[in-house]
Amino acid sequence: MTTTDLPTPQDPGIPTAPPSGQSLRRVLSLRDFRLLLGGASTSLLGDQFALIATPWLALQLSDDPLALGLVLALEGFPRAILMLIGGAVTDRISPRRVMLISDIARGILTAAMAAIVLVGAAQMWILYGFALGFGLIAGFAIPAGNSIVPMLVRRDDLQAGNGVIMGVTQLTGFVGPTLAGAVIASYSSSNRGVGLAFAIDAATFAASAVTFIVMRPTHTHPMTTQPDGLGASIREGINRLRDDDAMRFVFCVLAAVNLFAVGPLLVGIPLLAHHRLAAGAMAFGVLMGAFAVGNLAGYALAAATRPPSGRTMGAIVVGVLTCYGVVIASLSVVAQLGIDAVLLTGLGAGNGYLAITLFTWIQARTPHEILGRTVSLITFSSLGLVSVSQAAAGAVSRWNLDALFALSGCLVLATTAWAAAQPGFGTFTASLTQPDPAHHKEPNT
Repeated sequence: MTTTDLPTPQDPGIPTAPPSGQSLRRVLSLRDFRLLLGGASTSLLGDQFALIATPWLALQLSDDPLALGLVLALEGFPRAILMLIGGAVTDRISPRRVMLISDIARGILTAAMAAIVLVGAAQMWILYGFALGFGLIAGFAIPAGNSIVPMLVRRDDLQAGNGVIMGVTQLTGFVGPTLAGAVIASYSSSNRGVGLAFAIDAATFAASAVTFIVMRPTHTHPMTTQPDGLGASIREGINRLRDDDAMRFVFCVLAAVNLFAVGPLLVGIPLLAHHRLAAGAMAFGVLMGAFAVGNLAGYALAAATRPPSGRTMGAIVVGVLTCYGVVIASLSVVAQLGIDAVLLTGLGAGNGYLAITLFTWIQARTPHEILGRTVSLITFSSLGLVSVSQAAAGAVSRWNLDALFALSGCLVLATTAWAAAQPGFGTFTASLTQPDPAHHKEPNT
C-alpha cells in the first residue's frame, strides 16, 4: 500500500469525517481489503454448504433429533468456550496469520469429511469428531475475523469497511443455502450431494487461504506488549474492558439484549408460523427473510453514511431498542403475515445499522494489541447468552407463546429505560465525538 492508497487523517486523535461515498470508494480501492472481501465472501458461501450438509448428514445417518442436537452442540460449545483463548492468540500472532492457519485447518478437515462421505464410509462418530474439530478451530477464527478490518483500513473508514463485509455475509446467507440445497437434492438417493457440499466448502477455504497468503499488510502487529501466558493475556483483556466505562456499558447492554430478545425471536418465530399463520413453513421463511432483508438494508445504510454524532447515536440506540421491545411484544397480538413481515423488516434495518455502528465503535476505541480479546469477549457473551436465551424461550413457549413475546418485549423495554438512565450512557455518547487517541493507531502507510 502507498500513501495514496491509505491517506492519514490530519489529526491522529480525531480523524476527519469524509463524505460517505468517498470513504466507501477508498476502502474498495485498497488491495488488501479487496483480497479480504474476495476471500471472506468465497469462504462464507462455502460455509453455507457445510451448514446445510452437516445436519442433513446427521439425520441421514441416524434419523435421530437427539443426535442432530449433539452434533450442533459439539460444534457450538467449543467455539464459545475457546473464544477468549482465540482472542488472546489473535492478539499475539496477528489476525491475518490466525485466519490463514484456521482456513488451512478447516480446509483439510472438510476435505477429509468430503472424501469419507463420497466413499460411503461416513458414520456418526466421525461426524461428531468433525463437528468438534470445526468448533474448536472456529473459536480461533471468529475473533481473528472480527479483528482484521481495522488492520487494513483507516479509522474513519471502519464503518464503510464493516458494512461491506457484513453485507456480503448477509448475501451469502441468502444465496448459499439455496445452492447447497440444490446440490444435495440432486443426489437424493445417496449422500453424494452431501459429499460434494463438503468438497465445495473445502475448496472455498483453500481460496480464502490464498488471499491471506498474498496480502501485504503494512500494520505492524504489537507483539512486545503481551503479558506472559494466555491466562494473563485474557485477564488483561477483561480488565481493560472492565475499566473502560463506555465499553463496559455497551457490553452490558448488548448482553442484556441477547439474553432477552434473541432467544424469543429464534424460538418464537417458527412457532408463530407453525401454529398461527396459514402458510406454515412458507410463512416462517418469509418472516426470517424479511428480518434478513432489513438487516441487509441496515448494513447498506451504515456503510454508505457517516458515523453519527454522539447525541444522534444516543437517540438511535434508544430508538432501536425501544422498537425491539415494541415489535417483539406486538407479535403476541398480531398474527397476520404481511404485518409481521413489515415489522420484522423494520426491526432488521435498525438491528443491522446498530450492529455495524457499534461494532465499528468498538474496533475504533480498542487498541490493536487487545482487539482480538475485546471482540472475543463480546462474541463470547453473545454466543453463550443466546444459548441460555433459547433454552428459556423454549420453556416459556411450551407454557404460552403470547407470554413469551410479551415478557421478552417488556424486558427489552426495561433494559432500554435502565440503559438511558445510566451514567455510562453519557460516557458512551461523549466518546463518539471525543475519542481517546491512545485507543487507536492508524495502519502504517
